[in-house]
Amino acid sequence: MNFSFRPKLLDTLPGYDRGQFSGDLSAGLTVGVLALPLAMAFAIASGMSPTAGIWTAIVAGFLISALGGSRVQIGGPTGAFIPIIYAIVADYGVQNLLIATMMSGVMLLAMGAFRLGSMIRFIPLSVVIGFTNGIAVVIFISQIKDFLGLKIDALPGEFFGKMRALFDALPTLDLPTLSLSLASLAVLLGWNRVAKDIAWMRRLPGPLAVLLIATAANALLQLPVDTIGSRFGGIPRELPDVGLPALSLGLLGKLIAPALAIALLGAIESLLSARVADSQIDDRHDPNQELMAQGIANVAAPLFGGFAATGAIARTATNVRTGGRTPVAGMLHATVLLVIVLAAAPLAAHIPLATLSAIVVVVSINMGEWHAFAPSELRRYSAPYRTILLATFFVTVVFDLTLAVELGMVLASLFFIYRMSDLTRIDRLPLEEHYGIEALARADGTPRILAYRLTGSLFFGAANKLENLLLMQDGHPDAVILDLEKVISIDTTGLDILQTLQRNLARRGATLILCDLNDQPASLIRRSGFAARLGEDNIAGNLTDALLRAQAVHPTTPAVSYT
Repeated sequence: MNFSFRPKLLDTLPGYDRGQFSGDLSAGLTVGVLALPLAMAFAIASGMSPTAGIWTAIVAGFLISALGGSRVQIGGPTGAFIPIIYAIVADYGVQNLLIATMMSGVMLLAMGAFRLGSMIRFIPLSVVIGFTNGIAVVIFISQIKDFLGLKIDALPGEFFGKMRALFDALPTLDLPTLSLSLASLAVLLGWNRVAKDIAWMRRLPGPLAVLLIATAANALLQLPVDTIGSRFGGIPRELPDVGLPALSLGLLGKLIAPALAIALLGAIESLLSARVADSQIDDRHDPNQELMAQGIANVAAPLFGGFAATGAIARTATNVRTGGRTPVAGMLHATVLLVIVLAAAPLAAHIPLATLSAIVVVVSINMGEWHAFAPSELRRYSAPYRTILLATFFVTVVFDLTLAVELGMVLASLFFIYRMSDLTRIDRLPLEEHYGIEALARADGTPRILAYRLTGSLFFGAANKLENLLLMQDGHPDAVILDLEKVISIDTTGLDILQTLQRNLARRGATLILCDLNDQPASLIRRSGFAARLGEDNIAGNLTDALLRAQAVHPTTPAVSYT
């Protein structure tokens, strides 16, 4: 394995000019102001403080752009992490979340160093759509409390407990909060439609626009709603204290599963985002470098009080649309966030939580691929696809994302094994028709030579296809020929079946002959030593040579004639 660490930034700096910087600066400013409300909203929805979300976007966002394998990737906290982060905070506390985030960073760094980036693409689309839509539903449910202004001290992490708590709290619905939430939602949904015809509105992202409008209205009218100031005491204007989170050695083992969930989701989302960006800028990202950057960012962010970060598809797309073409744009976006925090942090105390909740609700609606659940769409695909998609979605919503991905992958593997085994066939060859052989049978009618053609892959899932051969249900010949011309691969289970067949035949004085081996089966058969035990003479180039070999080993067998 050749280790390589080369950020995309190094490839873009040669020839970097003022024109490129102008585009990157414009994109960095736009994405920076867009990231501010999203970072705070995602943090609050995850059970963290808005400050934690902002510093995650600053620290992780800068490192992902500076060290990543994509030209335009924008990193930071994302909506997909909300269910995982919220559950970890509820079960283990904030300090252990930070430890789990750093552990996930080490995992991501190792995945990139060992060049496993391309393996993320092996996750089936049905699993990806299932858990993405499931996450969207979980995010939506998590916002009901702040959207309606319900009086709940803390929402349970478990689905049924959460739904019961929300139902029991419905009588506490707060009309001013609901009114502001609906107004914010209306502005968000209508902003882009109106903005397309007005130049200055096109330059102002919808989330930032609604945040400014709601914050100004609240500051002037003193609306009776919860704000960042009332719940969190505002956002500190100074730099956070840098240091390791408190470590509990007794909990390290229990944090492996949450850390793995963060790493897996972070890897999937960042590489999906990078692939989408590639198609927009006609480039190709380095998945392994991207994973290493994600790993470094997730180790560094908790040192500043931040939490899990990954590539953000919406912010990355905004970066591309507004002129970003190099990692400098992402680094500038983090710098813009830092300047905003240091200069305008006191104003954040007036931001209504209802507006931030409305922003997250829109994110959850937009992140789901809801058309995939339409009956007309589901009918287009196979039963295995529908089963994997719906099972992954259901388990994500009701139980746990990690369990959902595991279940989805297990189901996908089982269906794949079944399909591959179904494609594997073994057919008896009528030798007398193809080679004009006469007197193939003994006086009692039993065959002297049996020949079979195998098609497909001889692996553990297709082992049962050779059971009839092992039982010799077609008779007890002097020689059995296996034509492997259409066998593309053999695994160790398939090899063991061949060895068992050869031993069974040898005990009766019969011979196993193989012919027409492709490269992979031939390599395994020789490397394992089976070729030596079988005898190189019993590995023929084609079926005719195999028949001649059978006649030579057993002279009583009729000679091959050609008609």
